[in-house]
Amino acid sequence: MFDRKIRIGLLVQGDSIPAWSYKMLERIQNSSNTEIVLVIKKDAPSEEKLSFKKSLLKYPDQRLFRIFRKLDQRRFRPKPNALEPKGLWDIIDCPELIVSPKTTKFSDRVLDKDIDQIKAYELDILIRMGFRILRGDILNVAKYGVWSYHHGDNKVNRGGPAATWESIEGWLETGALLQILTEDLDGGVTLAESTIQTNSLSILRNRNTLYWKSSSMLPRKIEELHRLGETEFFEQLERQNSAPSYYYNRLYKMPTNKEMWPIFVKSYKARIRAKIEKRFFFKQWILLFELKKKENISSSFFRFKRMMPPKDRIWADPFIVEKDGKYYIFIEELLLAGRKKGFISVIEMNDRGEYTQPQKVLETDYHLSYPFIIEEDGEYYMIPESNENGSIDLYKCVDFPSKWEHHRTIMKDVVASDATVFKHDKKYWLFTNIKEVPGATTLDELFLFYSDDLLEGSWTSHPLNPIITDVKFARPAGNLFMHKGRLFRPAQDNSGHYGRAMCLREIVKMDEESFDERSIQSIYPNWDKDLISTHTLNSSGKLTIIDALIKRRR
Repeated sequence: MFDRKIRIGLLVQGDSIPAWSYKMLERIQNSSNTEIVLVIKKDAPSEEKLSFKKSLLKYPDQRLFRIFRKLDQRRFRPKPNALEPKGLWDIIDCPELIVSPKTTKFSDRVLDKDIDQIKAYELDILIRMGFRILRGDILNVAKYGVWSYHHGDNKVNRGGPAATWESIEGWLETGALLQILTEDLDGGVTLAESTIQTNSLSILRNRNTLYWKSSSMLPRKIEELHRLGETEFFEQLERQNSAPSYYYNRLYKMPTNKEMWPIFVKSYKARIRAKIEKRFFFKQWILLFELKKKENISSSFFRFKRMMPPKDRIWADPFIVEKDGKYYIFIEELLLAGRKKGFISVIEMNDRGEYTQPQKVLETDYHLSYPFIIEEDGEYYMIPESNENGSIDLYKCVDFPSKWEHHRTIMKDVVASDATVFKHDKKYWLFTNIKEVPGATTLDELFLFYSDDLLEGSWTSHPLNPIITDVKFARPAGNLFMHKGRLFRPAQDNSGHYGRAMCLREIVKMDEESFDERSIQSIYPNWDKDLISTHTLNSSGKLTIIDALIKRRR
């Protein structure tokens, strides 16, 4: 662990920075473990901002893409806007060094006289927020190098523009990379990677989400360096970068007219098809279950029976309580008309699979879903998702199954989804997805907390948080469970679209200092033609239940 603050320098292009970078610097500035001590600004004329018409004239081979992007801007206006200009000096108070690097077509090389001045500040890290490809001694002037973002998954997308090809080609996920730069353009040291769900409807929104999500990556990594200390941090980094990595796609560039024309046609056909489908079909979450003759998890979903809600509502997020020879299935119920807020209901089922209609048991003036239930000292407690309220709340059942009262707020001022608790090694472990910055989502970052006392104890954040930063398996999909001595965590795969699939993850290590899990199997909703998504799996006794999104005739 460091016994001093980590000294940070910034490489910038001008006096304004995008909002997502401002948020990143704000977090660094507010940390007690870091200090920004120098801004290195490139002395270069500001680029002329071309109007839309002038850009079409200047770049004739890119006209279709620029028109496509203009239409995108009119249809989808992201809020908050990650690229909104912010004043650098509104948040930074430190010396400024203006440099005039030697330039080539694509790169910048800072001159020796400027390198000597930079050395005097004894920097630990330089953060690249401007400049082009860096060459020469600037890469080594800070003790731990130049840290830089690449807004793309470096294994499959090198080049640019950021978050563009993923959207127009309909990739399932869009990645971001944080690395330490080297002279080898493709050989930087990977510090962190992350993915989001690709927004195929809007390049603008896809890029916006990616930028906001990535704003947390660099501050977290600096905090990790401070916590672990230099030796352990870089030993761990060396292990993470020990495998070879091969790039097999082309170098992506600004889309040409020839490349954009089929995308225009595809987009138009998709919009027409969507309008026709909306006319005759609607999407609805339903439940599916199987009751076995012996206590065992059911695993062949094509055998499951459907529990169909009326066409005016959805049933989703099923959790089971087995009590007095009956199964009580707690669900999210939501009326489709007007998109009213969800509430929690319960369905009673006997051992023959006969079930009642849902009875409402918990409703608030904000949306509730994912009614996670845990038994403690013979009492039942529920932690429904309430991220619309900015809290994680614990409810106690005072008259089973129909009456629940607020017991305590576990966490407040937090946008969290699908809190899931598991008791392991005499501790309670709480998994939940959290959106740390506006503009990001609750789909792709899993946080872990632990406590000695479920009912009254405080919750400690795991030092590796977020423990998962991947949209393919971050979000919980039901109770953790033991099977033949192994611990499994069902997770949602939200790449491509919400609830695209589920996956099974095995937790191989979990304690106050470490966490490790591995993928076992993906579960896709392929057993019936009308299925679109599935995102919750729970089992108790002889009953296994899931939910699924279907396309249903109006």
